[in-house]
Amino acid sequence: MIIYKWITALGRYLLLMGRTFQKPERMRMFMKRYYAEIQQLGIDSIGIVLLISLFIGAVICIQFKVNIQSAWMPKWVPGYATREIMLLEFSSSIMCLILSGKVGSNIASELGTMRVTQQIDALDIMGINSANYLILPKILGLVTMIPLLVIFSVSAGIVGAYATAYVGHIGTASELTLGMQYDFHQWFFWMGVIKAMVFAFIIASVSSYYGYNVKGGAVEVGKASTNAVVSSSILILFSDTFLTQLLS
Repeated sequence: MIIYKWITALGRYLLLMGRTFQKPERMRMFMKRYYAEIQQLGIDSIGIVLLISLFIGAVICIQFKVNIQSAWMPKWVPGYATREIMLLEFSSSIMCLILSGKVGSNIASELGTMRVTQQIDALDIMGINSANYLILPKILGLVTMIPLLVIFSVSAGIVGAYATAYVGHIGTASELTLGMQYDFHQWFFWMGVIKAMVFAFIIASVSSYYGYNVKGGAVEVGKASTNAVVSSSILILFSDTFLTQLLS
């Protein structure tokens, strides 16, 4: 029974994506909504991304310097570890998990509210492809902004690490710089960007699916938001494992 529900949900999801990824009927209106979604889903998330990344970068550096450092370990290891953790996992995977709670619930609740107030039905009656009109700008807007948020996150984490050297006197800036530059692989940066784009699509499309297919009232909107966040997080973790193996 559970497998049947999963297969049914997958089929409905694929059908919805088929309706979503069609050429917009009015490109001018589509671009207007696209820019609005960039503002709502991406730019409005910059603050929380920078704040979390700043403190995470500082904490990683402090943990390696204070609790893991030994006489046998080079002094540049905290800087190296901070760079690798921010590039490979935190700024792409963990940050997208955090954003799935903020952005995913936003998308699901917005579309769910439009469904229960019959705004989506009104669009369909007017002959408008409501899936394309409402969902495609959200997906493309989030896929556009998430890689930029990853760059901001990595930069903020590095700034947080340097802040420990100047404010907390945990190591020196020269030691951190040496670690940041040691054995740098540019592909690690692009790997994080690629993973973030996939995660952005998962967050936007899955959340839109749950919100678009809400049935009932306000209570069901809340359930849809919760299901969207949980499903997005699980899919991000599964795809992270697969993409890490594929891209490494």
